[in-house]
Formats: sequence, structure tokens, C-alpha cells
Amino acid sequence: MSAVIIGDGLVHYEAIGRGPPLLFIHGWLGSWRYWVPTMEELSIEYRTYALDLWGFGDSDRLDGHYDVESYVTLVRDFITTLGIKPPIPLVGHALGAVTAVLLAARHPDMVSRVMAVSLPLLGETLNPRLSNQGGSIPIDRVLGRRLPPEYEPVRVEAIKAEESAVISSANSVRGLNLSPKLARIQVPVLLVHGERDNVVPPPQAERLNGLLGTGSQIHFITLPSTRHFPMLEEKAKFNRLLRDFLVTDDLDTLQLKEEWRRLMR
Repeated sequence: MSAVIIGDGLVHYEAIGRGPPLLFIHGWLGSWRYWVPTMEELSIEYRTYALDLWGFGDSDRLDGHYDVESYVTLVRDFITTLGIKPPIPLVGHALGAVTAVLLAARHPDMVSRVMAVSLPLLGETLNPRLSNQGGSIPIDRVLGRRLPPEYEPVRVEAIKAEESAVISSANSVRGLNLSPKLARIQVPVLLVHGERDNVVPPPQAERLNGLLGTGSQIHFITLPSTRHFPMLEEKAKFNRLLRDFLVTDDLDTLQLKEEWRRLMR
């Protein structure tokens, strides 16, 4: 286990692989741990990092630091403290996706591209259970189904999270409209959403108007029959999509290949 002191607390993180840096940021339900399959896959080509945000996983519990603004500052300081040379690509999920988008908008010199998974374009669309019950509610109830055994690490980490960290961070996002922030980002952004995500429902088409189109730096892909954890539910497809995104200069060419679609049915 690796850790670094940032500000007033200890931040837990893990790093795997060699090569250019790639940073993963977790969401409300869990910790760095659910990124492990993706990190292991991408570590062949990248030095992959994942940290636990304040109040999650094995990072310190710091009252007053459980809002998205504090997490943007934390990730910025994490990159600087570890001496990771920017700009770097970010992969964020839910809360982590919001953090990555805001960091890219405010510190464009630090970020080379962003994959935002389950990004709430409008914070008000978040499942209200995140704000009402935080980590005290069983994760399978939030997701609307019983989880298979391989999800046990996610369940354990979700329960382990500081309840006030889940509730406060969800409330800090609930009033946001991220479309204007996305429009200002000058690096490639890939929005990935599970078609059946009921924690952060997919954005309606009208919310994407003005963000997408030929020549846009923003691209949107929906994963059929997938819920809130595409990196676990469709590991091979997710990892392939991420790998393609990291090396492409033309987002218009990014798509789920037809053979992937057949496998996902």
C-alpha cells in the first residue's frame, strides 16, 4: 500500500506498470479498488495510478473536505506531489468524472484528455439515495439488483466509505450543470455511459446538443445493457475503448465495433 501526505491528511494510492502516466478517479460507490482490472490491463503500456479521495477507501477522513471542489484540489495536488509530469490523461467515474472534468476546465495545462464515465451533466439527475443515505444503504439496492460474487470488493469498499463523504459530495454536485464546463475544455473528452445506469442516468439527447458533432472535441458512447460499472460489467470492451481513446486523434472514429456489439447482446 502506498500513501502520500497532502495538506492535512494521508492519501492512499496505488500505481501499476511502466510508461506514460494514466490516472483513475473513483466514484461514490467504492474506492480505487474497482479500477484494478483496467489498471492491470493498461499497465502494459502505461504507468497507471489510482487514488482514494478523502473519506473513501484507505485515505484519511477529513471533515470539511467532502465536496467536489476539495476533490479537484486533491487530485491537482496529488499530481504535483508525486511529481507526475503533466499534461496527463484522466479516467473518472461518476464523482471522479465530475472531478476530472472540472480539473481539465480549470487547469488545462495539467490534463491531456478525459474519459468521463457516468458523468452527471446535470447534478439533479443523481439517484437521490446518494444524498439521503450515503454509504449506509446496501450497494445492490442503489444499483437495483443483487450483485454477483465478483462485485464483493466493490460492496465492501462502498460500505467502508465515510457516509458524510458520500452525502456531502453528492450534494455538492447536485446543483451543477457541467455542459458549459465541458464546452470550454480544449482537450479530447470521451463521455461513456451505461444504457441502464440508474445511479447516474444517461443524459437526454437535448442535453448533448451543442456539445457533439463533427470536429467536436467531445464524443459520447452508450454501452448497451450496461449499468453503473461498465469497467466491471464489460471489462474487455471498456478496456478496448479506453485504449483506443488514449491514442486516437480523431474522436469521430471512436465507436463500439460491430463485433463488440454482437458480444454484448
